[in-house]
Amino acid sequence: MSGFSASEAALEGFRITRENPRAFLTWVGASFAINVLVIVIDAIMPANIRQGLETINATDTPTPSQLLDALILASPILVFALTVMSVMAAAVYRLIFRHDDAHFAYMRLGADELRLMGVTVIFVGLAIGLVFAVSMVIGIVVALISVVAPGLGAILQVPAAFLSLLIVGAILVRLSLAPVATFAERRIRIFESWQLTRGHFWPLLGAYALAICCFVAVALLAMLVFTMAAGAIVVATGGKLSDVSELVKPQGGLMGYLAAGVLASMILSSCLSALYNAVIAAPGAVAYLQLHGAPPHPWSAQPEAG
Repeated sequence: MSGFSASEAALEGFRITRENPRAFLTWVGASFAINVLVIVIDAIMPANIRQGLETINATDTPTPSQLLDALILASPILVFALTVMSVMAAAVYRLIFRHDDAHFAYMRLGADELRLMGVTVIFVGLAIGLVFAVSMVIGIVVALISVVAPGLGAILQVPAAFLSLLIVGAILVRLSLAPVATFAERRIRIFESWQLTRGHFWPLLGAYALAICCFVAVALLAMLVFTMAAGAIVVATGGKLSDVSELVKPQGGLMGYLAAGVLASMILSSCLSALYNAVIAAPGAVAYLQLHGAPPHPWSAQPEAG
């Protein structure tokens, strides 16, 4: 394959949601159910799991032993999040690659999703290893420069850190088709992406960047319309515009989420979440199809059981 269209890849997520409204609405419903489940989990979460999550999300960088302990404590939540991500991404891939396999709006939990979970864990581990390795190499270079020219070494600290991020980001973009290849070919595929994306780094990066920018624009517009509508309702009922923020905040524990404003906010969040999943997952699928071609397996004749 000679290449692919960055703009077509970037807009594919919007296209599939527009052309498959029933599937999209089901994804919205699933996102809403997940949001409700997250609220319940947060309310009953044991203290040790909450402590692990706080350590992972802390601004201060934990030591390797602290991070390992935190990951073990928070593992139930991390596995849940990984499962949700894999199911939603697989639904988008299944719609694109196996359009006739539409049972349960392309969502299920099976071998495809388990492989995606596995490749995601490998990908995250690889990213962490890359950050460590690249930072160490550049740090050694800067340290050697500091020995010869102490002033120059100090000046290079910030550019060196930025260069590390650029190098790691570039490598991860080249490997970004690994989840798509894994789904399409029904086996863990990590480094095939490196071959597929050779010579296509900038179009691929442009597709990802354009997809994110378009989603941000749509999300901002949706939130603006929602805020204006909420403000009009508040003013019409005798309130003040400053009360709009309170309209979407739950008051009084779990029952507070049953308030109309909170439910409306959760529905909007679910719509944006479902759209985000499609917009983020679809560009890689289009890139794979146009750079690799149709997957080698006869999946269209043998759809998975729903």
